[in-house]
Amino acid sequence: MAQYDLLVIGSGPAGQKAAVQAAKLGKTVGIIERKTVVGGVSTNTGTIPSKALREAVLYLSGLRQRALYGADYRLKEAVTIEDLAFRANHVIKNEIEIIQNQMARNRINLIFGKASFVDPHRLLVQQAGASTEHYAHVIVIAVGTEPTRPADIPFDGHTIIDSDGLIALKHLPKSMVIVGGGVIGTEYASILSTIGVQVVLIDKRPRLLEFVDAQIIDTLQRQMKDIGVTLCHDEEVVAIRKEPDGQVTVSLTHRPPITTSTVMYAIGRIGATKHLNLEAVGLTPDARGRIAVNENFQTIVPHIYAVGDVIGFPALSSTSMQQGRHAACHAFGHPDHTDTDLLPYGIYAIPEISMVGRNEEELVKAGIPYAVGIAHYREIARGQLIGDETGMLKLLFHRHTRSLLGVHAIGEGATELIHIGQAVMAYKGTIDYFVDTVFNYPTLAECYKVAALDGINRLPRPWPQPATDMKGKT
Repeated sequence: MAQYDLLVIGSGPAGQKAAVQAAKLGKTVGIIERKTVVGGVSTNTGTIPSKALREAVLYLSGLRQRALYGADYRLKEAVTIEDLAFRANHVIKNEIEIIQNQMARNRINLIFGKASFVDPHRLLVQQAGASTEHYAHVIVIAVGTEPTRPADIPFDGHTIIDSDGLIALKHLPKSMVIVGGGVIGTEYASILSTIGVQVVLIDKRPRLLEFVDAQIIDTLQRQMKDIGVTLCHDEEVVAIRKEPDGQVTVSLTHRPPITTSTVMYAIGRIGATKHLNLEAVGLTPDARGRIAVNENFQTIVPHIYAVGDVIGFPALSSTSMQQGRHAACHAFGHPDHTDTDLLPYGIYAIPEISMVGRNEEELVKAGIPYAVGIAHYREIARGQLIGDETGMLKLLFHRHTRSLLGVHAIGEGATELIHIGQAVMAYKGTIDYFVDTVFNYPTLAECYKVAALDGINRLPRPWPQPATDMKGKT
């Protein structure tokens, strides 16, 4: 029986970083992966493939150039699934090689097979025709999630798919109904519509992504409609039925049935914990397969940690990586700190969205006096150069102290642009930092200065002065 200081179950972002961090601390480490390749959902069916698909769509559709060359501009008239898959497969292959090389450099043992607990320190790994046991002083559960697949939905992998099934399709569908207006549904709806698929997005809520600033979502929904997405809010699916001719009928609560060539069911994901035999170590996941942890990502069994999507919110690749590192550091007595107050969020729809800090609805609810400053990409030279005239950066700041409270962006480069605001917020900066700072020209970063000036100009005069600057001086 092989023995390790640390065994990690799952080779996605959380598992990778936990393993590497422990290896850097001089520990013996193994990763158990139930698939035949490393990387988990993030690399193979989720984050990386969907973002590669998005980039391929933006390039082949010519969307980024339409503001310059006209609404009918396209780089390629008839785009096929092979065109889209080429970039995704290339990126996936490279990412897998990078992960494998990283594991090898750090002397991390890759173990392929399905893991289950025998007792609190032993894991049984079942492989084709064989099984082995492995012992570890510390175990990290990083198994991620899998799509929800209700028994009454007749999934077939071709015409009725879950949210992981798109990249496995053999043909680009002519039409698609996406059930679920969460992050995944919103991203795929905008991506597929951009390439010419007739998309209907069905969601039971009154608007998309209710955790996002309302003004940003209004802009997103308006642009999604402009590229052809049909949005059905306050609507639920009653039944999904496959017809003899291969089409699919989706019955709704308030609207007539919709006939489509493909349905994607994208309502929620559940923790991939059902085969782990958690009861053997006294762990009980919740109804959605998620495992409860403390602030250091320990379960109720102190030497067993859980990180990544399997512990629930916020379920981001970025946060999962940091959780993995934090868990490994804590397990082996190495100081570590994770700042959970300023998590940036990126939503890779078309257009992309990003945010950090509070939104207007949260500030109103908390009774915090705030002001707003906005910069539109159409006002920025860089926005004109890249052909994005609809993007926007929105700053929220305290009316009296002028401290930065939230940053919200939509448009090209939003997920990169957000980190400037994140850094200023982390160091307790004020809106004046952007007014006093020189930004490269022409860049999207210039939006910060324009938005800051816009916000200050909305304040009643004489303007209140900030209490401190970025360095904490009065």
